[in-house]
Amino acid sequence: MNHFESISAFNQATGVKPPEHPMFSILSANKDDHWAGDFEFIADFYIIGFKRLTSGSVLYGKTKYDHDLGTMSFIKPRQKVMFRDIYLEEACFLILVHEDYLSGSALHNEIKKYHYFDYDINEALHLSPSEEETIWTLMQTMNKELHNNTDAYSKTIILSHLDTLLKYAERFYKRQFINRAEITGAIATRFNEMLTAYFAGDEAHKSGLPTVSALAEKLNLSPRYLSDLLKQETGKTALELIHLYLIAEAKNLLKGTALNINEISSELGFENPNYFSRLFKRTVGLTPHVFREQSMN
Repeated sequence: MNHFESISAFNQATGVKPPEHPMFSILSANKDDHWAGDFEFIADFYIIGFKRLTSGSVLYGKTKYDHDLGTMSFIKPRQKVMFRDIYLEEACFLILVHEDYLSGSALHNEIKKYHYFDYDINEALHLSPSEEETIWTLMQTMNKELHNNTDAYSKTIILSHLDTLLKYAERFYKRQFINRAEITGAIATRFNEMLTAYFAGDEAHKSGLPTVSALAEKLNLSPRYLSDLLKQETGKTALELIHLYLIAEAKNLLKGTALNINEISSELGFENPNYFSRLFKRTVGLTPHVFREQSMN
């Protein structure tokens, strides 16, 4: 598998001319262009892509991006990606941003806050025609600045437009969650059903606390996408919902059984009773002991 430390090496391997800037590049392709065969790689740069495929697939994460899914995808550095025999349905672009290009700028930290870089490829961003126009305009503005004579303002202007593009993507993802409220609600229901089933049996006692990763895998979603989707629907992340479920179960056991705190902790899957007590107090405002005493009174 190829590991590209530089954008220049990536361009050379894909048959594209060298970039105008060694750490920032915008690649474009035309409708009906064909990338034949399998091209698998890891890169030390961010990849922001706009694409619709007539056929072929892109693999990133556990599942693939097919020609009938999504419009934009966001890939962070050092993630395995595969392009497989791609025919383009329409013009596309890739924005390549090396980590070092962001050094010393506010975007160096800001870009890490955009959760969609942790989504799987099948969780790509679907754009409306007006949203597509916004994204293409920003890309073209950056590309124009990239090909202007470089001066002291060039990088600042490019990063400003890139920051704007990322903020628009965040807005459009939130719109996508809202527009798919029916699907989102179904996921939230299934998530709660899975938690109920987990604690109804002996799974927690045997396997420990349920994890966001394990539950997301059963739902065929990335952990980050699941959390963002649930946050939009319920106001709580996946981990927060797990914790709330744990506390509800703990309250029931404290009120309705004679199990001691350590036994309740073990029953719920906690390896460390102190962690259970800290989580309970942080959530309820009382220690398990005080909660039980007050409930008995």
